[in-house]
Amino acid sequence: MKPLATIPAALPPQGVRVIMDLAWQVPDCIHLEVGEPDFPTPEHVVEAAVEAARAGFHKYTPNAGIAELREAIAEKMRRYNRMEVTPDQVCVHPGAVTGIASVLMALVDPGDEVLVPGLSWPNGEMNVRLLGGVPVHYSLRQENGFLPDPEELEHLVTPRTKAILINTPGNPTGAVFDEVTVQQLVDFCRRHDLWLISDEIYEAIVFDRPHLSPGRFAPERTVTISGFSKAFAMTGWRLGYTVAPPEVARVIIKLQEPLISSTNSVTQKAGVAALTGPQDVVEHMRRAYQARRDLAVSLLRAHDLYRYTPQGAFYILMDVSRYSDDSYAAAKAILAETHVAVAPGEAFGRDGRGLVRISLANSETNVREGITRICRFLARQPVPAAH
Repeated sequence: MKPLATIPAALPPQGVRVIMDLAWQVPDCIHLEVGEPDFPTPEHVVEAAVEAARAGFHKYTPNAGIAELREAIAEKMRRYNRMEVTPDQVCVHPGAVTGIASVLMALVDPGDEVLVPGLSWPNGEMNVRLLGGVPVHYSLRQENGFLPDPEELEHLVTPRTKAILINTPGNPTGAVFDEVTVQQLVDFCRRHDLWLISDEIYEAIVFDRPHLSPGRFAPERTVTISGFSKAFAMTGWRLGYTVAPPEVARVIIKLQEPLISSTNSVTQKAGVAALTGPQDVVEHMRRAYQARRDLAVSLLRAHDLYRYTPQGAFYILMDVSRYSDDSYAAAKAILAETHVAVAPGEAFGRDGRGLVRISLANSETNVREGITRICRFLARQPVPAAH
């Protein structure tokens, strides 16, 4: 038999999925590994989809999405993100992950280097590799608030660097980039003529500082990726979007034909309802995540395991190096000993060693019980010898 394609065959398995598969074999498991809202999709969004289906809205749609949804997204970008956006800059995708893939396909040639976070959702780096690009990691360190270090970026950029990928609010860190950081990144990209790819899927879930889109400051070189999964609890609906400079948007839209033809028609109608309908449901979920964040921080403080306070998303990184620097080994031991599933920090990159990601997208009862069990497990471990 002829061999398989080299790059896809060499991709490692997605690290969070490894723990998820193990966790589903534990009947009484508390699932704190999954980055999925525990709330139902808002009723008015569901009803809009039902009405569209009953009305016969079952056909192909334009590659870029229906005009009604693209206009609603452009209006949301103007109102919330403070970016001057027209509908022709918007492309609708079956999930933000497809948006990331489309953006990278539009920008990256084989051999191009892309700066990617040392702690990030791994799908971005996986797509860079699939395209024959070269991911170059920049650090996100706890002592720096999990923010990029401008000095380090200057040392990493080369003539082959094409783009930088950022994520704010961050997964798995929960870091929200402040205006100083955003402006530093914009200046860096202008200085080196780089594309800035901004993953903002958690933009609606912020606690201590506002979300700022880099596209507000550098619209000519920023591609923004977002969607409905997190803000509207619509993970299974698979609906995301990209907003790009016109010349990039045209390529992204053209790519949809060979990739997906068009996004699910009924889902797009649900997206219109989500953006144009009541927003109090989004605020209700945001407040719940903030309460769980505060609970998690207080529990870690009480057990002398506090390290930092996330400002957004619904995750917190926990230091488990007392058990092992190998975060996969730690996550598996925690699952076996406590029946609590957490994501290995190294599933998100090299900077995740000795850490696990705890998802707060679960009830306060489960967050309290799960974190308490982990803290007790770590307390039973021997204190590491001093060097």
